[in-house]
Amino acid sequence: MNSRPILSCLLVLSSLSSLALADESVAKWARERVESALVAPLAQHESARFSRGRPPPRERRVRVTDAAPLADRSGRSFVRFAVDVRFSGGEWRENDIVGCAYTRTGALYVQRGDEWRPADFLLGKNLEPVAGVCVAAPQARS
Repeated sequence: MNSRPILSCLLVLSSLSSLALADESVAKWARERVESALVAPLAQHESARFSRGRPPPRERRVRVTDAAPLADRSGRSFVRFAVDVRFSGGEWRENDIVGCAYTRTGALYVQRGDEWRPADFLLGKNLEPVAGVCVAAPQARS
């Protein structure tokens, strides 16, 4: 009996599971990065201000919306995320904040209209839009 096909299948299957684990670790990293660098500071910022604007949400949850990292036109790797909110006694409101996290630098950007700004923009910092971030480069077709 020839065991080469069986070994080849096992090799392919083991590489697929390691890719899935790698993608899950990137998703876990991105969720933790958004929680610590955006959600927690945003909650603190909102509790410290007095405004006639909307009250702060009771809960926030972070979702990583890409199954695997994407690359922008410069070749930098990122994953997209969304922050959902829930106010007192209400349903989850999805995509309250939409953004991306760059895997190498940890930089976070959020979308406002058609523009992408550094996430600190939501904390009251006057930051200009950044061109070319969070937009996946077109895939080459074979």
